[in-house]
Amino acid sequence: MRVIAGKFGGLHLEAVKGRATRPTTDKVKEAIFSMLLPYLDGGEALDLYAGTGGLAIEAISRGMDHAFLVDKQAAALAVIQKNIAKTHEEQAFTVIKSPANTALTRLANQGVTFQLVLLDPPYAKEKLKQDIEKMITLGLLQDGAIVMVESDQVADLPEADERLDLIKQKDYGITRVSLYRYDK
Repeated sequence: MRVIAGKFGGLHLEAVKGRATRPTTDKVKEAIFSMLLPYLDGGEALDLYAGTGGLAIEAISRGMDHAFLVDKQAAALAVIQKNIAKTHEEQAFTVIKSPANTALTRLANQGVTFQLVLLDPPYAKEKLKQDIEKMITLGLLQDGAIVMVESDQVADLPEADERLDLIKQKDYGITRVSLYRYDK
């Protein structure tokens, strides 16, 4: 596993041992960030199910200013810290040990808003609709924010509506990548 491009391009990242975390493959990560390229122009990013931290590190590598990484698993958090240390830009990252739902409330109470959200939860435990709805309700998404969802092909994804526009969706094997744009 590595950072594909940008200022950290080629940096090798640690993986979490065991089956509790499923890291995004380099092929899918490359596809995700090709889709995201027009939107990586600074601002705050949120990696809600951070796992190894690879998606957030890639986002910072390619142009985002700061990323919040949320995970509740101790082994994942240890790997995230190691991977962030490899960037030598620890100030660009904030790691939060918390369940996703609790972290969203905490971030809203701090007044944080996001230009980019990366959602890659464990496939069997996806709550994508609820997560996105909670972000909208709590005011965590900036106008024009991009929400990237990596899921399996049977996931219950949000329907496009007047607030959430599905701007791109593509399948890679069993993985589906969906990009939404939020409009207040």
